[in-house]
Amino acid sequence: MQDFTFHRPGTVAGAIEALKGHPDAKYLGGGQSLIPVMKLGLAEPTDLVSIADLRELKGIRIDGTELVVGAGVTHAEVAESAEVGKAIPALVDLASHIGDPQVRNRGTLGGSLAHDDPAADYPAAALAFAATIETDRRKIGADDFFRGMFQTALEADELIIAVRFPIPEKAAYAKFPHPASRFALVGVMVAKGPSGVRVAVTGAGAGVFRVEEMEKALARRFAPDAIASIAVPSAGLTSDPFGSAEYRAHLIGVMARRAVAACA
Repeated sequence: MQDFTFHRPGTVAGAIEALKGHPDAKYLGGGQSLIPVMKLGLAEPTDLVSIADLRELKGIRIDGTELVVGAGVTHAEVAESAEVGKAIPALVDLASHIGDPQVRNRGTLGGSLAHDDPAADYPAAALAFAATIETDRRKIGADDFFRGMFQTALEADELIIAVRFPIPEKAAYAKFPHPASRFALVGVMVAKGPSGVRVAVTGAGAGVFRVEEMEKALARRFAPDAIASIAVPSAGLTSDPFGSAEYRAHLIGVMARRAVAACA
């Protein structure tokens, strides 16, 4: 890991200002994504701007028909939130099974979405709920936010402030986890809400994606057997020592049916 200059601003405005003039600078939240990448030499920022303690990025609240979660809220805070549990129990379930206690108490919602690991859990939630990602300069719908492996619509100096999750009628997340990292070999979030039925898959490919054939079938009849005959093609899915593309394609169907059953 190379040397870097560390900045600890007190406000969002200060964090944005600290990044200016440093094209290779990075925001640092909980560090659960960026620090491992730096250790591997895959990222060499000249400056790190800490946003972990910014109060403007904290907070969980209900705003009309939406659950608003600050970008700096940790996974543990989501998992333990009574407000989240009342509005979207599936989000509590998802957050409570991310990584281990260290990851849950340091990692943040905004950091997970900005990093966009292809096996991370939160992208599936954002996409399934048709969430809106609010940054320091605009609002980005989840369908437009994720661009593939470790790629999002964020500009290099753009900072996520909060995420708005429309409160669904019903939702559930089913994950087949990697035995060590607890990342998803395959994770499926199913939600029925203001945007209709949405099925979002993480862990199976180069990035989070929706299964429209399942969505149409569930819109007609919301039951596990409504999607039992739907086979997701293995072409383009991830294949590694922990699971072939064909195995992951099979798991998508299994996890999707489990998620639908859990909604009941």
